[in-house]
Amino acid sequence: MKRILLTLLTFTLIMSTAFANGQGEEETVKIGAILAVTGGASFLGAPESKTIEMLAEQINADGGINGRQIELIIKDSAANPEKAISFAKQLIEEDKVIAIIGPSTSGETMQIKDLCESYKTPLVSCAAAEDIVNPVASYVFKTPQKDSYVAELIFQTMNSMGITKIGVVAANSGFGNAGKGQLEKYAPQYGIEIALAETYDRAATDLTALLTKINAEDVQAVVNWSIVPAQSIVPKNMKQLGMDVPLFQSHGFGNIQYVIAAGEAANGIIFPAGRLLVADELPDSNPQKATLVAYKNAYESRYNEPASTFGGHAYDALSIIVEAAKKADSLSREDLRNAIESLTGFPGTGGVFNYSKDDHNGLGMDSLAILTVKDGAFALY
Repeated sequence: MKRILLTLLTFTLIMSTAFANGQGEEETVKIGAILAVTGGASFLGAPESKTIEMLAEQINADGGINGRQIELIIKDSAANPEKAISFAKQLIEEDKVIAIIGPSTSGETMQIKDLCESYKTPLVSCAAAEDIVNPVASYVFKTPQKDSYVAELIFQTMNSMGITKIGVVAANSGFGNAGKGQLEKYAPQYGIEIALAETYDRAATDLTALLTKINAEDVQAVVNWSIVPAQSIVPKNMKQLGMDVPLFQSHGFGNIQYVIAAGEAANGIIFPAGRLLVADELPDSNPQKATLVAYKNAYESRYNEPASTFGGHAYDALSIIVEAAKKADSLSREDLRNAIESLTGFPGTGGVFNYSKDDHNGLGMDSLAILTVKDGAFALY
């Protein structure tokens, strides 16, 4: 009898401790994130990290996920693929997260894609390369728009402008190489001749020599597909060389800091992007406007800096995981995966998401708009 009473007492003590630590019925929902908060890609990871911290607080204040609080576990990879792999294993094996947000870059995402697939852990990437979701991997999703849609929209815009001969420059990175490949793939379909396509080191600080080669081809426009620092270097070098042709950039240009860094040379740049950067210009009937304005105002009020499309990608990633978790049969990784894949008509900052068995990006070309830089600010083209 004493042994039974002792066992019951021990069990009661364990359960009391569990509830005190936020476990049992009050257990938190652990969601991991691998983001480049510091380092060369911090312009991606820093706003992503700030965004999900802010959003998680808002969701928790509104009751969390079916009454359970979100516990965010953010790892700073500094855009290092080896760190991303190590953090992914830690989040999955030790922290027991139900899903992972990120990484910030395409290269890191491709490094952990198979790992998350093998552990059957949902990954919602904030990176853009189409290879992340093509071919479809069962547990891997992403929030930025497809590279192919960006390339096609650039070419459609060129067609409307009468441009038929272009030069392409791209960073030698996962994002840059993927974009260059999409441009080369779709150019013939739109009657566009790529006179010269060159890659450069992602850390390059002067691209004058490369652009001089492009200029010698008598092109009608230049496309740059990269992340910093080239986003600002290319327009400045083109201006220095007197290249009076339009500069198109990828959807990676969606941060006003690039415009500030390029100065007057940024004016006239044309690029596809989601509508977050021009949220206030949208009609009230736009299904995204309420989400866009709410996020933009909350972020800028809290952090005293402009919102960017990159923070928006993380906003969408966490929002999608939370929405799916609320609808899932359970919070198992498998049920969460199934719920994400079934999510349709969900308005985010990048567009209205419609995931399916065959589409783990969930966005159409209509999620993109053509923007430009006018008087140092973003505007609809």
